[in-house]
Amino acid sequence: MGEKDLTFLDNILVKTKNYAEKINNAVTRELQRYADSRFYGPLVYSLEGGKRVRPLIVLLATEAVGGDEGKALDVAVAVELLHAESIIHDDIIDQEVSRRDKAAFHIKYGYTASLLTADFVFAMILAIAARYQDRKVANALSNAALRMCEGEYAGITIDPDVYKLGWDEYTDLVFNKTASLFQTAGRLGALVAGGKNEEVEALSNYGKYVGIAYQVHDDMLDWGSKDKITSALEDGDGDIVLPRLKRLSETYAKKAKEQLAILRPSDARSLLHELTDFSIRRSF
Repeated sequence: MGEKDLTFLDNILVKTKNYAEKINNAVTRELQRYADSRFYGPLVYSLEGGKRVRPLIVLLATEAVGGDEGKALDVAVAVELLHAESIIHDDIIDQEVSRRDKAAFHIKYGYTASLLTADFVFAMILAIAARYQDRKVANALSNAALRMCEGEYAGITIDPDVYKLGWDEYTDLVFNKTASLFQTAGRLGALVAGGKNEEVEALSNYGKYVGIAYQVHDDMLDWGSKDKITSALEDGDGDIVLPRLKRLSETYAKKAKEQLAILRPSDARSLLHELTDFSIRRSF
């Protein structure tokens, strides 16, 4: 990565630092509700670190349609909780031993506690959704969870030794497993802000497309890792797959930016645009 890219990434982190602090404070407040629970320590551990990209999209989407970000903080936390829950399960399924430079959750707490903690997190998400009168909030979170499970299940049924994954299949899997939560982040941000239907759909589509771009870029960074879904892609050879992954990521990043065109000019819209570039230029 060149010096120009490093400067760009540093600028993004600086510009979103204030949002990250608000999200982290909101996560801390939510966890304090369960300070007397046996799950409190494991919950803190599961939510430490991370880029907070998904809840950031929630807040920026809210601001982009003229809403109050304060009303979106709870649902932003719900989105991050759903992401944290999925990581606990993913690491068990993939038998990962570390995550974010520390022991994977199941390595530290064991399989039984991991499964129970993930169940507890789902209950926390339900409690947050119940604070919103609009049933669309709960529906959006539920739909994301369903799609993520479908994507994960599809992934574990693919044996790269006996089945080669087509590119359309790969993109559908990426959408369900990862981008569906990005899509929900954009949708929820616009919903709680009272956005117009066309704004809600545009930000929902933005989330979907940037989520696909983000995960495809992740797959590029992880190329060659054992048991990754890209090992099942039909082209196989890295000299063919990697350029195609790069083009696919760039294509969806472009589609994401196009969705922002209907929004009024604002700092939030500009940050969503820059966040798209971050998604396909980062090295972590």
